[in-house]
Amino acid sequence: MAKKWNYQPLTLQQKEEADRMTPRCGGIPAIAELLVRRGVSTPEGADAFFTPSLNDLHDPFLMPDMDKAVTRLNRAMGAKERIMIYGDYDVDGTTAVALVYKYLQNYYSNVEYYIPTRDDEGYGISMKSIDYAAENDVRLIIVLDCGIKAIEEITYARTKGIDFIICDHHVPDETLPPAVAILNPKMPDTTYPCTHLSGCGVGFKFMQAFAQSNGLGIHNELESMLDLVAVSIASDLVPIVGENRVMAYHGLRRLNSNPNLGLRSIIRLCKLTNKDITISEVIFKIGPRINASGRMQSGMETVDLLVSRDLHEAFERGKDIDQHNRERKEIDKKITDEANALIEKNVGIVNGKRSIVIYNRNWHKGVIGIVASRLTELYYKPAVVLSQANGLATGSARSVQGFDIYSAVNDSRDLLENFGGHTYAVGLSLKEENIPEFTRRFEEYVAANILPNQLEPHLDIDAEIEFADITPELVAMLRKFNPFGPCNQKPVFRSKNVFDFGTSKLVGKNLEHIKLELEDNSTSHVINAIAFNMAQYFEHIHAHKPIDICYTIEQSKRGGSHDSIQLMIRDIRPSETKK
Repeated sequence: MAKKWNYQPLTLQQKEEADRMTPRCGGIPAIAELLVRRGVSTPEGADAFFTPSLNDLHDPFLMPDMDKAVTRLNRAMGAKERIMIYGDYDVDGTTAVALVYKYLQNYYSNVEYYIPTRDDEGYGISMKSIDYAAENDVRLIIVLDCGIKAIEEITYARTKGIDFIICDHHVPDETLPPAVAILNPKMPDTTYPCTHLSGCGVGFKFMQAFAQSNGLGIHNELESMLDLVAVSIASDLVPIVGENRVMAYHGLRRLNSNPNLGLRSIIRLCKLTNKDITISEVIFKIGPRINASGRMQSGMETVDLLVSRDLHEAFERGKDIDQHNRERKEIDKKITDEANALIEKNVGIVNGKRSIVIYNRNWHKGVIGIVASRLTELYYKPAVVLSQANGLATGSARSVQGFDIYSAVNDSRDLLENFGGHTYAVGLSLKEENIPEFTRRFEEYVAANILPNQLEPHLDIDAEIEFADITPELVAMLRKFNPFGPCNQKPVFRSKNVFDFGTSKLVGKNLEHIKLELEDNSTSHVINAIAFNMAQYFEHIHAHKPIDICYTIEQSKRGGSHDSIQLMIRDIRPSETKK
């Protein structure tokens, strides 16, 4: 499917802002333009963007109920009550549990952690876990990355004399569970400045407030746990702006210098030791391995790894998790192939539809979220993939850019047994007999609300430049835009009317990629580039016909020279002929 290229020139006001900031941007106008597009419009804002400071973290007590949460935690510790740290089985939940458990263990020993099993207990707070807590004299449960809809479960827990502090970031309903405190930046009455914290991020803010209330500050054990927060931010795909950017920046520095022992074992297994670990490496290498236990076995194994105090033990646990990830990959591929075969055999599932809903009761519940993401990428439509667990059709929904799939699922909530999530990802369960009606109503909602341009892939272009602008100085300034992620993606540039230098060639096992050497009329420098899976353009390029390209700018480890710069081509078009 052809991509639509989106580029909006700066407004007059934006141009003026960029001009004022150019001196703070190494005198490079393109860098100033990138900042303006990210909402940075003052030289002081540029300084803060380029050097994120922990001093810029928000006061945690700005979050509603934070004082109640800290008071209850302090009371529990003073009374020597048993505390349970409870969380979801995905990356965000397990890193959150590990962070809160490890931090509290520095000051209090009567604490344990609990991760529900995906198959037996399902998502969120389970009745089984509450019974376990009651049997083990737990009086306070701190729940992370879930709980905002657990009205029945928390009501039941109160009859057992168990209090809850909820640390969640999923969208709440109008009716809230009867917890002692609810920490959630998405609460409708919140005044908290960063509304898109990860679940682990909410846990960090809770511990920051606890530290402040006890005169501990954060420049000690808590700061050292920002690597866990960075992993959660990357894996949960929350916007990397504002406070999230500060935590991700310092968390990545920790990940690259002195990471948590459990993370160190995963880094070693990923062969990332002594390499520059970025958000991309977390998303595609570290995160999936951490997720694998919750998908294939038990999220408790992940927390066991992340709280390890012995490197040898951590590495042995890491090898088990790495094996789970290999098994996950095999099952993921098998189910993705089966899903595509099902759609090819029943073309009515996608033809003429704005959405996809498919169901197979035998599919492994642990990977259907990944399969939904793959279908969304392939067909560029919101997708719901369902399997069966505990007598219900249970699954995951994933969305395309710009479309709120939470609202789409919420529109059919009367058909559902349970659901929860974010704008782009939702988990849900329903009775098998309700699938046809859910499919009909989900499609009806999507068709009525999705915009035509949301059903086609597009590239957002940050700036138009010539090859003369691509200098080692530009590349050095681009590095300061890290960490990249949602709302701060790696900048995409467009250059028009560029030519093959005469040495470009097809590469790859099936000659599906193009290794390029390109030039334009602005400079004598030849620019190296790689275009994956774009062999269809080779004849046009090899004939020395002009092309327009969209790309990101990368740099090898060889240092700051033109030869070390390589363009990663995102899309190619033949240049328009001037009349």
